[in-house]
Amino acid sequence: MSESTLPQAKALCGFLNILKPPGMSSAAVVGRVRYLLAGAKVGHAGTLDPEAAGVLPLMIGKATRLFDYMQEKQKTYVTEVAFGMATDTQDAQGKAMQCGGIIPSEAAVRAALQAFVGEIEQTPPMFSALKRDGRRLYDLARQGETLALEPRPVTVHALSLQAMTARNGALLQVSCSKGFYVRTLCHDLGKALGGHAHMRFLLRTQSGTFTLDTAHTLESLTDAAVRGEAQTLLLPMDAPLQHLPQVDVPLQLSKALLTGVPLPVRALPSAPPDDQPVRLYLRNVLKAIGRRRGDAVYACTWLGA
Repeated sequence: MSESTLPQAKALCGFLNILKPPGMSSAAVVGRVRYLLAGAKVGHAGTLDPEAAGVLPLMIGKATRLFDYMQEKQKTYVTEVAFGMATDTQDAQGKAMQCGGIIPSEAAVRAALQAFVGEIEQTPPMFSALKRDGRRLYDLARQGETLALEPRPVTVHALSLQAMTARNGALLQVSCSKGFYVRTLCHDLGKALGGHAHMRFLLRTQSGTFTLDTAHTLESLTDAAVRGEAQTLLLPMDAPLQHLPQVDVPLQLSKALLTGVPLPVRALPSAPPDDQPVRLYLRNVLKAIGRRRGDAVYACTWLGA
């Protein structure tokens, strides 16, 4: 069977951990996966720049309703910083802006990294998908506009030098919060060392609970789709939700749960925390995400019968 005769997939729901190749936008990956899954609803949970590679979590079908509850706070990257030149995009795809300056030693790089660990302020790059007055910053930057951007608080959990590389480079590993720009780290590191730098390479190895060692290539997804086995690559709906408390709804409350009636806390096997999301299960199947308000739990995101 060829790709042109892909079997019609049944309604698929779950999460798909894709290894995004460099040179392909996250939107293009979503479009490709949607085609392979016979038009299923697909969304990504955290974009990657086109030239970056690595873990791209995708939400399939009803799983797209769970984006706000996913555990995606921590991300891990391997990046190569190139010293000696700064670019307008802060990566290797941009135009050279400043060249020369100090090429740091290994000891100097190690020492400078310490200032970038912990809660820090980072100014987003102009070439980014952030919006100002409804317009993307990268669109404004391409038109030659430069705005005064305010620094934002971000967190770097860990930052280490893995090796010095050829052509005045250094390989770094960084674990950080969402909203952190690795290419801005490379740019700022060059300035901190008295010179210029840009990001030469980026690989995301972790996004929340999704890791590189369990990611599937588009080629492996294509092969599975041709065989009609794409569903075997999907993770369960609750895979990235294990940080949320689980509530097993008693069978006598099944009708109430399935019809959206608030569930009395006193009738549940355990009292969930107040005003926090919880996973609501019926017969070991995730049915909804709920919140407790006072003496009742309300289903706020319904996943179907």
